[in-house]
Amino acid sequence: MGVKNLWDILESCKKTLPLHHLQNKRVCIDLSCWMVQLQNVNKTHCGLVKDKPYIRNLFHRLRALIALNCSLIFVADGSIPAIKLATYRRRLNLELEVTQDETNSQKACSLRRNMGSEFSCMIKEAKDIGLALGIPCLDSIEEAEAQCALLNTESLCDGCFSSDSDVFLFGARTVYRDICLGEGHVVCYEMEEVERKLGFGRNSLISLALILGSDYSPGVHGLGPESACQIVKSIGDSNVLQKIASEGLPFAKKIKTSKKQMRSKKTNSLDSEIHFNGSDNNSERKNECLQVIDAYLKPKCHPADSDAACRVLSQHPFQRLKLQGICAQFFGWPPEKTDEYTLPKIAERDLRRFANLRSTSSELGVNLPLQKIPVKCPVSGVVKQRKVQGTECFEVLWEGFDGLKTSIVPADLLESACPEKIAEFEEKTALGKKQNQRKPGSKKSGNRLAMAEIDLKLQTLLLDIESGSNTACSTSLSSKAAISEDMATSTAASHTKLDPRNAGSRAALFTDSSQYEVIDLCSPSPVARTRTVSRCQRVNDQHSEVIDLSESENEMSPEHARKARALRLFIASIRDGMS
Repeated sequence: MGVKNLWDILESCKKTLPLHHLQNKRVCIDLSCWMVQLQNVNKTHCGLVKDKPYIRNLFHRLRALIALNCSLIFVADGSIPAIKLATYRRRLNLELEVTQDETNSQKACSLRRNMGSEFSCMIKEAKDIGLALGIPCLDSIEEAEAQCALLNTESLCDGCFSSDSDVFLFGARTVYRDICLGEGHVVCYEMEEVERKLGFGRNSLISLALILGSDYSPGVHGLGPESACQIVKSIGDSNVLQKIASEGLPFAKKIKTSKKQMRSKKTNSLDSEIHFNGSDNNSERKNECLQVIDAYLKPKCHPADSDAACRVLSQHPFQRLKLQGICAQFFGWPPEKTDEYTLPKIAERDLRRFANLRSTSSELGVNLPLQKIPVKCPVSGVVKQRKVQGTECFEVLWEGFDGLKTSIVPADLLESACPEKIAEFEEKTALGKKQNQRKPGSKKSGNRLAMAEIDLKLQTLLLDIESGSNTACSTSLSSKAAISEDMATSTAASHTKLDPRNAGSRAALFTDSSQYEVIDLCSPSPVARTRTVSRCQRVNDQHSEVIDLSESENEMSPEHARKARALRLFIASIRDGMS
């Protein structure tokens, strides 16, 4: 709960920051607050997820922060402070069991929490999955938010995650109230902003807790947040606690009454109707105010230099096998699925740490080449450039990372960690483009060779037909010579155009064709006919020999028909290839 209405008072100081704001920071987490949030999500979406959705949501929240190299420290609640016992039992609907000794915090002692409760079991599960991910947990002496605030005040962490507003009263400077992975932001409050905008320091906030009510005090009846803020501001942050300590809370009612100009005697009589922890004695009320002030200013916590604090501040290893077992137990995942969710985030975290090392070295004036850095770069090379949700990224190869070969990382991260790898990738890409530009030339030369081979096959097939046919009729020698000369001249010209180097040999071959018997492929056997056997056509701007085979194949000999059909199919395939 914290302080009643305090979040509303601080609304103007709220900032919504991108999740990337937590990159390379160390943050303490009030674990109880997170588990309450995740448990409420479970109740809202009950039926959508089967088992332990609060642990599943916690797992995804942690892996997102790990990828940003955000060092996390869980802080769990310890014993219940004596001054909070009445509030604690009231929350558990055990008001009848609140004894007189418990209302007097001087006589009562802190109460050890029930470690067998359902909520305590949830906390233990969260600790286990956190430890497997390399996240330590600090068990506080009493209030977890007080321990978080102390670490923040001592600059041992950059901020605290807590939804209890009294974390400011314990001295926290930066508080993250909520986190939203879907929209990628965190809700942040800075104490510096509160002091600048509202004029409230730590003492003022403790005074508001006394007036409005908190876990430690019921507050003053009849005073709302607006009146309380006006009263505290009128006194000032440096004097307000001293005034409460010397006069008690009745001064607040007196100020309010004077502002209303004492409208009636009934209003004046309210001065004696202030109730604080059920006591009407002024000295006893002062005593109780002092106890609340002392509880906020001097909470029971592990000191910053204690062994417990130093232990959680050290780096803890990622326990892959333990995490696989926990995910198998809670979610029913095989080891491969757990690795798929976790290893890319761990690798990205390691790359950010390497980038921090290079950045720090550069700030100190030490600019070492990649090969001479004592810590080995986790990236061995770049596979390809990618774009993920509008963000420029690279798919990279990891070196020495068991269970992970490649994954996708942001381009700006790779640029800061190892720009040399990007330069190597771009150089290879440029070289590949040059090689692709040379390929069309080689294709043309290959086409020339293919055409020469086709010409040779065509000549062989024609000669085979001419020499193998025994059923052709004789025609006039002059006509044959004319046809033969025409074929030789046109074919030689065509081959000369295709390949000038072979023009001489091919022309000689066809001009000497008079020694062969020329056969009219379309003439029936044995009747002799005189007709044009061939004609020259230009197909696709090239000189081609077209043989007219339009007569019925029934008039040919079987061998003649077979070879003519083969020739026709062969020429058709050449035409298709050229088109």
